Amino acid sequence: MDLEAVPGVGAKTADALAELDNAERALETGDVATLARAPGITEGRAAAIARGAIRIRHEDDGGFLATDRARELYRDALSLVKARAVTTYAEKRLETLYPSSSASRIEEVREFTRRAMERTPTDAVREALTGVEPLSSPRGVRVSDRCLATTDAERYAKAREAIPELPVEVVEDTRELAELARGYSTVVALDEAFTGVALDGDVRVEPDALETPVELVPERPLAFFAENRRTLLAAAEVHRVAGLDAPLDIDGLESALARVTADGGVTGDEELARLTDAVSDLDAAVSMAENVANDRLREAIRERDVTIEGSDLLSLVERGAGVDSLLSRELGDEYDAAIAAAREQLVETLALDAGESEVARQAFPDDPTFPVERDESVISRLREQLEAEKSRRAARHKRELARELADEREAATELVRAALELDVELAVARFARDFECVMPEFDGDGFDIAGGRSPLLDVEFSSVEPVDYGVSGVALLSGVNSGGKTSTLDLVALVVILAHMGLPVPAEAVRLRRFEELHYHGKTQGTLDAGAFESTLREFASLADGQAGRLVLVDELESITEPGASAKIIAGILEELGERDVTGVFVSHLADGIRDVADNDVAVDGIEAKGLVDGELVVERSPVKDHLARSTPELIVEKLADGGENGFYERLLEKFE
Repeated sequence: MDLEAVPGVGAKTADALAELDNAERALETGDVATLARAPGITEGRAAAIARGAIRIRHEDDGGFLATDRARELYRDALSLVKARAVTTYAEKRLETLYPSSSASRIEEVREFTRRAMERTPTDAVREALTGVEPLSSPRGVRVSDRCLATTDAERYAKAREAIPELPVEVVEDTRELAELARGYSTVVALDEAFTGVALDGDVRVEPDALETPVELVPERPLAFFAENRRTLLAAAEVHRVAGLDAPLDIDGLESALARVTADGGVTGDEELARLTDAVSDLDAAVSMAENVANDRLREAIRERDVTIEGSDLLSLVERGAGVDSLLSRELGDEYDAAIAAAREQLVETLALDAGESEVARQAFPDDPTFPVERDESVISRLREQLEAEKSRRAARHKRELARELADEREAATELVRAALELDVELAVARFARDFECVMPEFDGDGFDIAGGRSPLLDVEFSSVEPVDYGVSGVALLSGVNSGGKTSTLDLVALVVILAHMGLPVPAEAVRLRRFEELHYHGKTQGTLDAGAFESTLREFASLADGQAGRLVLVDELESITEPGASAKIIAGILEELGERDVTGVFVSHLADGIRDVADNDVAVDGIEAKGLVDGELVVERSPVKDHLARSTPELIVEKLADGGENGFYERLLEKFE
């Protein structure tokens, strides 16, 4: 696919998309999460790009919504569905749904909708979905304790590209390789020429190392799983509570994630934990052991029965006068016991093994001295030994866990994608359930709605009265003020928009043709000036000359100019549209006058008022076919005529006949 052929994708955006592993698949499937991982592309922008790619695939010009009012109702309809999503991803993914005249696009979404409506939304799944979000790629993973080395410039460039996490050094010979080994804990030589060379330090000759990046940089997969731990665990829970077939062993994934630390390290190994604690606690443990030895010696000196008082002896010792010989002669056994206690204290505090203990015991001198002081060179040697063993063990565990997780990365990505897509389906399922929707049937001409109820009205949906209405051809819709004419027009537009999005509609049953365009002209506020009036007429002229298969909905066009002229203009428009393959509904209070001036028969439907009860209008919401509805003034005069005495109201009522 030519990325720049997608609407809204220029050269810069195409370059960003090209960095994705499979941009074409993401565009074809509307995978907003993947598209949003491209540099500089937000989820909203990704949704727009996905819509553009879908339109190309279905040869859809995107012109179904032909007027501002039609587009406004689409946004309202989409908002109802998006409000039932849990994740931000699902909200953006739902934005790839749009009304289309393309049969293939409509059917594609209808297949998705049928699957979605089979889902059963539950609170447990909804709760699990709150922790799911698109996976992110960790940035800035850098490893400084090991490096790659090569003598070849081309191999150097290849290594820099393949393993950006590690330093790559160019060396001339074995001597420079040995120098590197003194600065890094591990050096991996990429040249076969170094095979068999014996060097101090951890120097490995691995010519094929670039082919196994997990072995070189286990931090790469570990960082990915560490950064996405919360999402992966949440996605696993979604699969568990929703009963989805997972692409991997969920229990195994959870077990592996429990061993990954927040910074991409490895936990869960007791020996590694011991070494980590020993390195961390070394200085404190040595100080504690020193205190043990010195405290015991002080106590022994105070209690010692010699030719001078113990307190004087203590003072003498602390001034350093003859300390070594005095301690050796008078307190040799006590000193040995104090040093033994200090050594045991150090070994036990750090839980050292036999080899480490042998080094640790050398930290305190055998020769008597007071106060007892550590041998810093021994402590440094012990620290190096502990850190080296810790690094070796951690590296081994990192490689083992990284191998295990690296093989699961693709499946883990699919695990999250499936959870996010489930949220998209469940949003549609909730919409269908909340508004008692059905799948519409595309068949025949015009539209026929049975038991339609608009969720856009400013009342509880359960209180909305159902409406039955159908039109084939062009019709006028008459009725009293506040009788529901505009609401009926909105309902028709909403049902048509949802149907052409491939979504279910809020009705008991709906049959309609597949329209090419929806033209919905809302009520104009006030009489238009000459220029605006001319512009409006031009719009309707284009409708009369345009393609077949349009749905035209117009609300009180008479408000554009004087009532007498409006009736003539509307009559003329209806005559033009009636001669073409157009379905139209014109709401008007001038239905009677329009019918009188029209050259052809004009169908008139009416939303009939039943009467006034306590000053409130009672209306039959479903339009009556071929019926001119009475006006509100007529109803009021009729009510007054029922109780009139002098015949005035009866005579007024006759004027309406």
